[in-house]
Amino acid sequence: MKLSIETIEFLLLVAAVVAMLARRLHLPYSVGLVAAGLALSLLPGLPQIELSRELIFTVLLPPLIFEAALYIRWQDLRKDMFVILAMASVGVLLSACVTTAGLRYLVNWEWPSALLFSVLIAATDPVSVIATFKESGARGRLRFLIEAESLFNDGTAAAAFTIAVAFVSGKTLTPIGIATRSLLTVGGGIVCGVAVAAGILLLAGRTTDHLVETMLTTVGAYGSFLVAEHFQFSGVLATLAAGLLLGNVGPLGAVSEKGKETINSFWEYAAFVANSLIFLLIGMNGTKENILVIWRTALAAILLVMVARAAAVYLTLLPFAYSSRRVDARDQHILVWGGLRGALPLALVLGLPSAIPRREELITVTFA
Repeated sequence: MKLSIETIEFLLLVAAVVAMLARRLHLPYSVGLVAAGLALSLLPGLPQIELSRELIFTVLLPPLIFEAALYIRWQDLRKDMFVILAMASVGVLLSACVTTAGLRYLVNWEWPSALLFSVLIAATDPVSVIATFKESGARGRLRFLIEAESLFNDGTAAAAFTIAVAFVSGKTLTPIGIATRSLLTVGGGIVCGVAVAAGILLLAGRTTDHLVETMLTTVGAYGSFLVAEHFQFSGVLATLAAGLLLGNVGPLGAVSEKGKETINSFWEYAAFVANSLIFLLIGMNGTKENILVIWRTALAAILLVMVARAAAVYLTLLPFAYSSRRVDARDQHILVWGGLRGALPLALVLGLPSAIPRREELITVTFA
């Protein structure tokens, strides 16, 4: 069943109640939402809502990426650019390699299936960690690293997943072909994001109406994503680029003071709603998956993903240990445990072609 207005209203009410209870009980909000979703799925007479790739990818994912990118400042990004790029590239590849090898030799999956799962699960979404930081008032470099790494590795994982699907589908891929495809996916996405954001900034500079300015940022968030996906580029990176540009250039004069306040409030709320719906729907759809049937595989995958995350963080940050951009051991531990998974892996796995081997098992293990 598709989402109706009545269903959305009901889910938002549930999310609001869960948010209040989670705060009182000092529980992570996303955990409470998944638990609530599981409980709702067991109620008789409640309509079953399908969690599809289209719903996640084109409706719920853009506001999450855009809102996070909106608050990243160039000066902070410039200082830690090499650290973030290392974690979002080498870190993602390390994580994928460890998980792939583990699934092949411990679970006995074929290489293609192990590779697909490992690439799609490499993207992190530390929404609970950031929510905890916000509640405790924690700021500074650690919070910035967690947010920025999550944004950039989403783009890396999405681009790598496209190549992995092409490989598993039997398409001939040469090193030059892989490099060209990667460059087009990443570069094309960034160009689309910058182009859409530039157009939005030109229009925003011609008005001082804070509501129009907010509307234009909405067009920028979704427009950049949809344009990039239309040309088979990375919609994730397009929205990231648009958010970075609008968040850093807009306050310099293109957006009014009242517009900045309205935009910040609007996108904070939009991201909150998107997160709430995603985790509720994960819980409601989780009961459809036969996780108990493959619990050994699911448990092995969970443990492998945790080990892979640790390897990605500790090994990737090792070269920076004696530089000015070193990350303290305590912060590295938090980065490891902060590497939670969220919407993107589900969007990627639900979009797998039906001919892909182990497709249903891949979906179930990803939900687990």
